[in-house]
Amino acid sequence: MKIAFIGLGNMGLPMAKNLVKAGFSVTGFDLSGAALQALEAAGGKTADSAAQAVQDAQVVLSMLPAAAHVKSLYLGGGQGGQGVLAQLAPGALIIDSSTISASAAREVAEAAKARGVDMVDAPVSGGTVAADAGTLTFMVGGDSVQLERARAVLEKMGKNIFHAGSHGAGQTAKVCNNMLLGIIMSGTCEALQLGIANGLDPKVLSEIIGKSSGASWVVNSYNPCPGTLENVPSARSYSGGFATDLMLKDLGLAVEAATDIRASVPLGGLARNLYALHSASGNGKLDFGSIFNMFAANKS
Repeated sequence: MKIAFIGLGNMGLPMAKNLVKAGFSVTGFDLSGAALQALEAAGGKTADSAAQAVQDAQVVLSMLPAAAHVKSLYLGGGQGGQGVLAQLAPGALIIDSSTISASAAREVAEAAKARGVDMVDAPVSGGTVAADAGTLTFMVGGDSVQLERARAVLEKMGKNIFHAGSHGAGQTAKVCNNMLLGIIMSGTCEALQLGIANGLDPKVLSEIIGKSSGASWVVNSYNPCPGTLENVPSARSYSGGFATDLMLKDLGLAVEAATDIRASVPLGGLARNLYALHSASGNGKLDFGSIFNMFAANKS
């Protein structure tokens, strides 16, 4: 099976590598030369453009920052520009693992259907550690037949594959999950900094919380306090993880989804405001756990 993989960032690159390991023929494209070199070193192929990457591809998998990038890739930009959807043969499959709005996912799916191309939205959870290990969770939007077509590819990158519903449902599930993640991360940082300000060892406090009613994936597997865990972004100056600006984007999507149906998400809105402040302070490229520093006590 020939797979084109568009977007080789912190998540996309290890996902593409796992597809190469599984024996698929993978051609990748990214604006980063270093990412392209890394895919080649892993046995994959690279292209000079997205259009070149999708030539003869049976599956196109994308992992891009935002809806604008996804729509531009598949549908084309302004001034008559065409997207790669126009190059795909009927019967091809699109798997978009970006986190975008449900409405944008449905727009791409409808355009794909008109050309005889299947499309599923399949955003992920698990972070870079799970992307490396091939243990991601996929939340899939599309019909059951399309999901079964995608399953052979998704199973090589993840261990949990959920059918959330029709097109766009995967994106809705993802923003709900990430809204909760942003809330939990903020609360975890606040609690750990309170303990530190009162003289507690953050590693000991994390162990206590991790075995108590405040336990969470953030505390036990992605702790934002440096020195508490190895092989997480906080252990390497918050590099190489899930960027603050991406969490801010996802929280914005959650609040927008709530606004559209007049749902109440006060904690989600507060978390978005906290991350907006953190990003505006120059931390947008750092892992979202770096918001830990915002809660440090001022002892001056």
